[in-house]
Amino acid sequence: MAKRDYAGLAKSIVELVGGTENIESLHHCQTRLRFGLRDEDKAQTEKITALDGVVTALMSGGMYQVVIGMDVADVYDEVVKITGDLGAENGGVVPDDSAEDKKRTPFDVIADFISGIFSPIVPALAGAGMVKALLAVLVAFSLVSPKDQTYVIINMIGDATFAFLPILLAYSTAQKLKCNPVLAAVTAGIMCHATWTGLVTTGDPVTLFGFLPLYLIKYTGSVIPIVLVILVQAPLEKFLNRIVPKSIRLVIVPMVVFLVMGILALAVIGPVGDWVGTIFTAVFTWLSTNAAWLEVMLMAGTYSILVIFGLHHGLAPLGTMQLASMGYDAVFGPGVLCANIGQGIASLVCGLTSHDEKTREIGTSAGITGLMGITEPALYGINVPKKYPLVCGAIGAACGGLFAGICHVHRFATGSSGLPAIPMYIGDNTLNYMYEIIIALAITSVVTGILTFIMARKEQKAAEKATA
Repeated sequence: MAKRDYAGLAKSIVELVGGTENIESLHHCQTRLRFGLRDEDKAQTEKITALDGVVTALMSGGMYQVVIGMDVADVYDEVVKITGDLGAENGGVVPDDSAEDKKRTPFDVIADFISGIFSPIVPALAGAGMVKALLAVLVAFSLVSPKDQTYVIINMIGDATFAFLPILLAYSTAQKLKCNPVLAAVTAGIMCHATWTGLVTTGDPVTLFGFLPLYLIKYTGSVIPIVLVILVQAPLEKFLNRIVPKSIRLVIVPMVVFLVMGILALAVIGPVGDWVGTIFTAVFTWLSTNAAWLEVMLMAGTYSILVIFGLHHGLAPLGTMQLASMGYDAVFGPGVLCANIGQGIASLVCGLTSHDEKTREIGTSAGITGLMGITEPALYGINVPKKYPLVCGAIGAACGGLFAGICHVHRFATGSSGLPAIPMYIGDNTLNYMYEIIIALAITSVVTGILTFIMARKEQKAAEKATA
């Protein structure tokens, strides 16, 4: 869609969802505008879907979602110009007291929270993972030895994001909970401080005031402990801001927050979070050892269905958590990559084999986008309306996921879930995982392509008989 069309499209969308007065909240993801509407019945879904530049529109997760595709950020900017501060406030994050939260199920709220705290740190995780992948390539081709200082320094650069992951999560969690992100980052810094790490390494019992035991747990690279800590810190900080006089609030609130939360984090909340994290790690380890083929196959075969209903965001942290705790992701990454390639190939085959000009145009362009990791245009433009491409893509993805699971394919970074993600499977000083994911994607593509081609021919023959 040309740049000049964004303003007109935004104006039409705002009018058809019931006007600015019907919009209570607005933000966007990679492909969708997400509206919180006061009256959902005022939204004219059929007319919105018919707009040039819109793939589809639907209610999902308590929100009215308009699927745009890769141009969503540009359309969002134009919508914000019409809606004013409503769309731009808090970077498009939905206010806590909006009616949207009242309409959403507990699962929707949890999924939105998890997505909201992990999405901002994905670039850091992806960049760090790619540094590690580059280092693995250098080692694999004997350009760098693990004994060299060069290896140590580059490895340190790649490890920094994961070592201080609690600080990044503290900041993003605080933003989501609308408390001070800097104070949250400092609390995480207490848990990651070199002094505390040294005490943990030494192993001698640590008590506060001679009677309060602090559990010797290393929090660098952890995920769950800091999230639980900030969930407690946020209401504490807001409470203190209400009762402490403004004249001394600047110094008293941070001091109390640091002392109270620092002690709670090391004595109670952190250990509880570590215990929960240990359970997750044990589950991942057991599944990876005993049923790796099943979990990746299920992820690959069902993920696209979750995307259709906007429920997929809640699963993304599974990969991040496994990556942080085990150093690799063997479930979410391989499964989603196979799922996206399956849907992309299904759309592409439909486009290339269709006699209808519009189907060819949408199918090929959306298919290519799907191969790059963005499947909504393919799903809503071709695969869901025709149904059989969705099923064929899911079957092909499940087959590819089965192979990836059997081979215990590992992903060492997060980021794109399309063909550009292949280098993320380079790690452990070997290229084997990359070769295996390429084979898994080839299986996905071949199975999906053959099934979709067969079904497309059947559809064409049925159409020819109908018009004969």
